[in-house]
Amino acid sequence: MGRAYEVSGLTRHCRRPSIAARMVSRPAHHRPPVALAIPVIHRVPEEHPMPRFDNQTVLVTGGTGGQGSSHARAFHAEGANVVIGDIDAERGAALADELGTRARFAHLDVTDESSWSAAVLVAESAFGALNVLVNNAGVQNPPATIEDTDQATWSRILDVNLTGTFLGIKAAAPALRRAAGGAIVNIASTMGLGGTAHYAPYVAGKWAVRGLTRTAALELGRDRIRVNTIHPGVIATSFIHEPAAGAVAAIADFYSPEPFAIPRLGEPADVSRLLLFLASSDASFITGSEYVIDGGLLLGPALQAEAA
Repeated sequence: MGRAYEVSGLTRHCRRPSIAARMVSRPAHHRPPVALAIPVIHRVPEEHPMPRFDNQTVLVTGGTGGQGSSHARAFHAEGANVVIGDIDAERGAALADELGTRARFAHLDVTDESSWSAAVLVAESAFGALNVLVNNAGVQNPPATIEDTDQATWSRILDVNLTGTFLGIKAAAPALRRAAGGAIVNIASTMGLGGTAHYAPYVAGKWAVRGLTRTAALELGRDRIRVNTIHPGVIATSFIHEPAAGAVAAIADFYSPEPFAIPRLGEPADVSRLLLFLASSDASFITGSEYVIDGGLLLGPALQAEAA
């Protein structure tokens, strides 16, 4: 069968004549005159693709922050129903109002199991199902050596960054199973891929999220639930431009993008685009994987020829 083309309003298939037909030859005086008209051939246009998340529901934790709000808006723009989970009720409700009828705010303390149950209920009650969970909520510790870090700070950072992710997977898994599958994306950090002095609680939590993600991927894969991590580098949000509670300096004060292979800070939209891919059916064969998005931070300095 040849390829389909639209010729003068009719769709035809181009076929090569059979060998037998090509061998038959009639005398020249019996041949009809040949019209040398060349038809205009147009390819049949493809239909415009539907948004990737049409009729799907996404729960984004930490949904009012710099990255979280970017993620919520990106999913919404791709047709998703969005549940914005956060402890900041005023900003969460304002963002939901901005996005309109396909958005809801759910007051969510990620360290509280009952709060998670309520957020999942908001998603299923409002939109019928939950299809994607984005574990984005996170907090940073004030910089301090291990010796100078008190146990209360250690516990608070791990409660949000690690236990919050654990509770999110635990609460969302049954809902995703009821929806016949889905995706969980845990937002980790490049700090979870190495050591960073003065940030032991944050580093430890993000390292642990990697193991939790791989374990969840193994447990949930047969239920058609995929689980992956994204490891952002230095992203231009208040999270890195403003000091953590109890700190004097911001994370951005310790990092200059000048030596990066891509010499700029990341933007929230950079992470959102990768997130949309991992949560979509385009990534249907990807689970338990880690995606670094850092402009080459972990590669080391990109020395110029004169400097080398």
